[in-house]
Parts: sequence; C-alpha cells; structure tokens
Amino acid sequence: MTYGWGASRGEYRQPYAMDSLNKLMETGSEWIALSFWTYQENVYSTAISFDYSYTMTDRDIAHAVREAKAKGLKVCLKPVVNSKDGIWRAHIGFPGDEQAVPYWDAWFQSYSSFISHYAELAEELGCEMFCVGCEMVGTEGQSGYWRKLIQQVRTLYSGPIIYNANHGKEHGADWFDEVDYIGISAYYPVGKRPGDSMESMLEGWESQKPKLAALSQAFGKPIVFMEIGCRSAFGCSTMPWDFTHVELPYHEEEQANFYESALRAFWNEPWFSGFFWWDWSVKLYAPEEAPVNRGFDIYGKKAGEVLQSYYRGKETSIQISPI
Repeated sequence: MTYGWGASRGEYRQPYAMDSLNKLMETGSEWIALSFWTYQENVYSTAISFDYSYTMTDRDIAHAVREAKAKGLKVCLKPVVNSKDGIWRAHIGFPGDEQAVPYWDAWFQSYSSFISHYAELAEELGCEMFCVGCEMVGTEGQSGYWRKLIQQVRTLYSGPIIYNANHGKEHGADWFDEVDYIGISAYYPVGKRPGDSMESMLEGWESQKPKLAALSQAFGKPIVFMEIGCRSAFGCSTMPWDFTHVELPYHEEEQANFYESALRAFWNEPWFSGFFWWDWSVKLYAPEEAPVNRGFDIYGKKAGEVLQSYYRGKETSIQISPI
C-alpha cells in the first residue's frame, strides 16, 4: 500500500494515523510506500526547497517508519517533488538543447541534494527500498544525469533502488539498468466501459503483459507496480488515474473488479514483483462512510475484501457481478 500521501507536517504522528496503519495491516499487506512531497515553484524552476509549512519533517518520517516496522511492515521511502503551480511533475523540464544545459545542471544539482538527504535517512532508518523519482517524464531523457544521481545514491543507501515511471511512458528511459526494480504507475485504462466486468478488465491487462514482460527482459530487472488502483466511482476503470471527477456515482464493484483483474493477471508472473496500491489515507473515514466514499481507499469496501483474500494466501472466492 501507498501510505502517507496527502498528509501534511505532523500528521504521521497523530493517533488517527496509527489507527489507520493498524487497519492497513488487516489487509495482509507486507509493504508500504511511505510517500510525501515538497515543492519547486513551477515546472521550469531549478530549485527544490523544503516547505516548512507543509512537508513532512524527518521526525515525522522516522516515526512512521518505526511504527510500520514495529508492525512487521517493510518500507519503501518515496520522496516526491511537485510543482507549486499545479502542473503535473511529468512536465518538469527545459526546452531547447545546448541552451538548456545550464538549467539541467542546476535542476539536477538541486534534485540530487533533495534525493540524497532522503537516501541517507532511508539508510539510517533501515528502509527496505528507496524510490529515486516518480513520474518525472520530462527529465527521463537526461540519461547521464540520472545515472550519476543513482550512482551517488548508492554511496548513501545500501538497499534496493526503484524508479517510478508512468504508464505509457515506461519505455522512455535507457538507464533502467542502474536500478534494481522498474517501477510503474500502472493506471492502465483496462475497463472498456463504465461498470465493466472483471473478465473484461482481465483482457485489458493481458494486452499489456507482453510489453511489460519485454521491458523486464530488456533490462534484466523485475517490475513493480509502484502505483496502481482506481476509485470506487462509476467509470474509473476506464481512467484509473482520475481524482477530479467527484460527481461520478459510487460504484465499489468496479473498483473491486479492477483489483481482482490485476491480481489475477500478474500474481504468478515470474518477472513481476508486486503491487503498491494507491492508496491508504493517513486519516480514514468512519466504517459507515465507506458506502459513500468515492476515493481510492478500499477500507470497508469490496476491493478490500478481494485484496485481503489474495494476501492471506488464497484466490478470492468473492463473486462480483458486472453491471
């Protein structure tokens, strides 16, 4: 599970965060991706600064990691840079060729300092994996910089390293030989229509598998879905990344079908190493609110039952009917 996203400074240490982590354990999950962000001013900025009013402190992160590990969970530390102007981080970058070099130099110097800080923290806290970047599509062509950055991280952090590419752009980097796992935000639109069946979504996953298997083979690295999930809202399997269409009606069966189809498709693939589901909130809704919650969370929903059944060592026997 991804845990921690959207929380602000101090929230990891609140009682409700610990209650949420206990409920996460009930799914049978073995790992969390502890994910948080800081900002750069806009997608053309070359400076990444700590936001003291929002971003998690090292004390917050240390508390969350220790609590998770005390419960038997493994931790992938996943620091992320977002753009304060609201433009998706995939667009961070600089136009032009030679004239852009000074900007790339400055940005990667700042980003390397940012990542190195958290690589050191991940090592000190004994995190079992470290994520060096997330969906930074506009930067991925800068191969030399990324290779240098990952080599620097390896001097600070001794565990396995992953990079989180975006679906549809996972073939855009030639430096995945430097990482230990190829991570993907697997928001593939496997639903053909709103309220689609599990069997139909399974067909959608099967069409993606050859490309993913080839990617794994090309670099000799296993694949992890560093993000995957969809909301419990009608039509979300056709656009699993969506978080903006809040008007869509509640539909937990579609979310459950998405989960089960993904689990069935990849559970036994030798080149596939696991899921970090998106996501599990630090502050959960009350159980009675599950039937009206249209977010990514699966607490109290059918998708949670599907996942628990798989993670407890048996294939699900839950019957989910298509619309």
